[in-house]
Amino acid sequence: MTIIAIIGGGLAGLASAVAARQAGLEVELFEARRRLGGRAGSFRDPASGELVDHCQHVAMGCCTNLADFCRRTGIDACFRRHRRLTFIGPDARPHTLAAAAWLPAPLHLLPGLLRLGYLGLADRWRIVRTLVRLARWQPVRGDDVAIGSWLLQQGQSPRAIERFWSPVLVSALGETLDRASLAAAQKVFVDGYLAHRRAYELLIPDAPLSEIYDRRLANWLTAAGVRLHLGARVRRIEGDASRVAGLVFDEGEKRPFDFFILAVPWRIAADLLSPPLRAALPALEAARQFPAAPITAVHLWFDRPIMPWEHAVLVGRLSQWVFHRRRCTPHAPREGVRHAERDEHDGYYQVVISGSHQLEGRDRREIVEEVCAELQAIWPQARKATRMDWRIVTQPEAVFSYRPGLDAERPPQRTPVANLLLAGDWTQTGWPATMEGAVRSGYLAVQRLLETLGRRESLLVPDLPRGPLCRWLR
Repeated sequence: MTIIAIIGGGLAGLASAVAARQAGLEVELFEARRRLGGRAGSFRDPASGELVDHCQHVAMGCCTNLADFCRRTGIDACFRRHRRLTFIGPDARPHTLAAAAWLPAPLHLLPGLLRLGYLGLADRWRIVRTLVRLARWQPVRGDDVAIGSWLLQQGQSPRAIERFWSPVLVSALGETLDRASLAAAQKVFVDGYLAHRRAYELLIPDAPLSEIYDRRLANWLTAAGVRLHLGARVRRIEGDASRVAGLVFDEGEKRPFDFFILAVPWRIAADLLSPPLRAALPALEAARQFPAAPITAVHLWFDRPIMPWEHAVLVGRLSQWVFHRRRCTPHAPREGVRHAERDEHDGYYQVVISGSHQLEGRDRREIVEEVCAELQAIWPQARKATRMDWRIVTQPEAVFSYRPGLDAERPPQRTPVANLLLAGDWTQTGWPATMEGAVRSGYLAVQRLLETLGRRESLLVPDLPRGPLCRWLR
């Protein structure tokens, strides 16, 4: 029986474990922390005792392999699908974006786009024209540029960039438009908004991330026969240019396996390799240099609901997305604020700021005050609410920064070392740093492994089918 060691318990490692086990392989997964999920995790707030996600995770309808992963493991019930996006303009007026029932892709969102009243009519039509150009752009080696500069070259006004392109792209790519790649932006718009009528829909977790990935998924893996080793830190992966010999743990124990899937973040992958292996895999040393982009989550607890929607996109503000996160446990006071013994008002919100470079060095309380002032400028209920508590969580290396030309530097899942494979959203997946990219990498790593065993099996789930109009546009 072929035995595989997976190093890393993030989503890429979990997808590898699921695919490998369902392919009939014996799997052991090693995670240095005492929980699974990687960046998709929660912490227990000391004031309330409730589980709070580090940052809101959102997928889209185009994430077919993530959806497959959730169906396979039974965690799909933990996600809710949303078919309406609410954009709050600078004038605080809401604008809804949803698919028109009578139009095929890629025209299904056109009526909603043309109704974005915080953009001038000329800007709206220029956006449509530029979307067509973006969809038809064919990358040639060396001509990838920052999407921000490309949009200016297409005649997009600063107002259109700030009020349309940034709200969509920064949240999807986790990076600002002066840094993000044109190729990455094309991927977001074509796959997420133009290719299929349901591609733009949001899939939002309806339970804490640790409940999904650290409890339910761990239970599924254990029941499926995967051996989980939590709190087991791999000190070194030993081997030479031809093969990996085994894993060395903190206690000095050494263990051999038939195959190894390295599924850790790009900044530390090379650190785990013995010198001969590191010399054989220069791509991992290069990957260490990939720039990172931070994402900041501002957690706010109020004594009452402050907005009528479960989520909204805030245009032209520091705050980018706001999510109404309901909780089921009582919240205890902090900083001397008195409130009811049991909070039944569901006043917990999370504001997400992606590509949050501009917040570095700023006073945390000042950030909270600015965010709350923005919410109060939009919703009268926020002006009447009492803020019970707040917390800011910034992940400095939340995602790799998808800069121009980065695709050429992303390593494939197969390596020159015969029994070592890579998984992670930073490997060659064709996707930005997303949950979909992480799952694809895990599936691809196992697919390459099976090929080594002489089994030709395609593990990736196909993309949503593109209609004739979209194929013509491309």
